[in-house]
Amino acid sequence: MLREKLNQLIAWKDDPYRKPLLVYGARQTGKTYLCRDIFAAKYFDKVVYIDFVTENEIRRFIRSHVNAAEIIRYISIQKNITIDEHTLLIFDEIQECMQVITALKYFCQEFRQIPVIATGSMVRIRLKQIEQNKHRSDSEESEAPFLFPIGKIDEMSLYPMTFSEYLLNANESLHTYLKECFLQRKDPGNEYHELAMRSFQEYMLLGGMPEAVDLYLTTGSMQRALQSKKVIYDNYLNDMSLYQISSETLLRTRRVYDHVYTQLSKENKNFKISELEKNKRFRDYYNAIDWLREARVVYPSYQLKEHVSVPLKEQEESLFRLYMSDCGLFSMQSRIMPETILDQNTLSGVFYENYIADELVAHDIDLFYWKGKTSSELEFLVEHHGTVIPIDAKKNKGPMKSLAKYKEMNSCSLAVKVSQNHYGWNEENQLLTLPYYYVSFWLDELNASPTIPQY
Repeated sequence: MLREKLNQLIAWKDDPYRKPLLVYGARQTGKTYLCRDIFAAKYFDKVVYIDFVTENEIRRFIRSHVNAAEIIRYISIQKNITIDEHTLLIFDEIQECMQVITALKYFCQEFRQIPVIATGSMVRIRLKQIEQNKHRSDSEESEAPFLFPIGKIDEMSLYPMTFSEYLLNANESLHTYLKECFLQRKDPGNEYHELAMRSFQEYMLLGGMPEAVDLYLTTGSMQRALQSKKVIYDNYLNDMSLYQISSETLLRTRRVYDHVYTQLSKENKNFKISELEKNKRFRDYYNAIDWLREARVVYPSYQLKEHVSVPLKEQEESLFRLYMSDCGLFSMQSRIMPETILDQNTLSGVFYENYIADELVAHDIDLFYWKGKTSSELEFLVEHHGTVIPIDAKKNKGPMKSLAKYKEMNSCSLAVKVSQNHYGWNEENQLLTLPYYYVSFWLDELNASPTIPQY
């Protein structure tokens, strides 16, 4: 399958000043597939792939040897292969051998000509645990000390497939046409709008987990794809038991994870700890929420009030909303029938809000929402080079009262309304209306521009 992050990997390969690359991402987002099966297979003649879950001997060696020259010699002999500047070296599941991250410093300093990629799904959790663990057990005394190679690595994050990526694989011709229309600042027309919305609703049900998407596109069976998604959901729950410190934190983490949809569906969408467990506060659940955030299973969005200043930063950590990292997992957690999710006229607006949150995070944009006086609120605020862009998420047409209230308190050179309606630009109000299927294109363009694009 095609992934847009492939372009970032190609640019990294061609960069004469590249450093070892550390690829982050939640489980099942396709890190191994992208790095080994697409990138490595297409752009390298020689590839050495090390999976630290299965490569026991290499894992034990690196745990006590972080010298890059020693690692290269050992792997070369063990694999009977010459590792040089034409060899892509991939270290996978590095959370099982964190010393390899320390070794990346020496790869950068002494063997920068050798391209090295290190990837893992729970790396941030392991880093957090190492930072918090001040005492080493006797069994760890023979291991090399862990040091994070600050300034010696490049980093890349991989998320579930965006809608743009899904459409690129499901209907490349439609993807090309829609992108051309967006770049030309025009609406694709009624017929293509309907085609795009039909694909978008499929994506809302299916989500962006590559395995589920591949199953659906290969077999045509949505049922098989949804079964695959259920396994991924359960595996996230199982991961929690592997990386938690205490049974109490494990229980609380699962409570938070299982209640994302329920709490986001309330009239007041803020996540309230008191609705999970009586007489408990945010600080009692801090570790649980932090685990889910670091594992990139959920995305917190923090409240900003009335007058907003840049840079955007959380004002009160206990005032937040939680979004599921994949709209397909969110749909599954809702327990709503697939037929309802496929029908844009009956599906609740909170599903589309979760979709926009996923798109923002996939474009490396932090999540904030705005709360004004009384009931006025905007679902998202995006900071772009010192400018704040408010986003109003609407299911259909509707009054823009909250946006008007926001403008009374804050300067605003561009506002965005995202809905199932057609593309449009209101010059007087500097209001850009985006259909859901244009969001990825808009964020791509925004990230690539130092100024706000013209519409």
